[in-house]
Amino acid sequence: MSAESAISHPDLIGEDRRGHKPRERRCVASGEVRDPNLMVRFVLSPDQEVVADVYEKLPGRGVWVTANADDLRDAVKRGGFNRGFKAKVKIDADTLITQTHQQLRRRLMGQLTMARKAGRLAYGQTGVREVAAKGEVAIRIEASDGASDGRGKLRTLSVATARELGRVDPPVIGCFSAEDIGLALGRSPVVHAALTTGKMVKAIRRSAKKLSGFEPLIPDHWDDFQHEISLEPPPEEPPPNSG
Repeated sequence: MSAESAISHPDLIGEDRRGHKPRERRCVASGEVRDPNLMVRFVLSPDQEVVADVYEKLPGRGVWVTANADDLRDAVKRGGFNRGFKAKVKIDADTLITQTHQQLRRRLMGQLTMARKAGRLAYGQTGVREVAAKGEVAIRIEASDGASDGRGKLRTLSVATARELGRVDPPVIGCFSAEDIGLALGRSPVVHAALTTGKMVKAIRRSAKKLSGFEPLIPDHWDDFQHEISLEPPPEEPPPNSG
């Protein structure tokens, strides 16, 4: 990409000395420059409707918002989309949040389907136990409506083995029902699944983190939720009181 084309690209906030596309994007809600892996891109449809481009492939000027419902609501309330698109657009915040949330869920479920087809997803109590014993679990997927006893046994095994091998504790995604997971895997309802180590882990972690801005990945109704390892970033601590 030439320096001239980089400057004119509608999504860019600047370019380096060689005209390379920068990784940062500016959130139209907060004005902060952030990693796009933590954001959602929006474009205008041919009907001039604001739509989420969760795959980041749709043509046209892109407007970026940090991937959480609060920032998306602020972007609508404060006219961020009007400024970003340089046009007055009509948006219902609740509708846009719901649509974005649903698209992020579908994208993550689609990635789990791809992982299953690629042979990178174990499922069922026995299947997950086998990969956990080998230290191959990168992310556990547990049904939101599953029982805590089976979930706890797999968590204990996967964490213990990971620590023996000097690896990080495998986090969990628990926002999908057993029926949802089963649909993604082309099976009857599935309670336990696990993504094994490999190239797909990074992309799935990224999608899960974006989804976590719209719903918790670990349901708060789980009686063992405090023992689970989260993919969600910890809340920012307020600065110390200097007074």
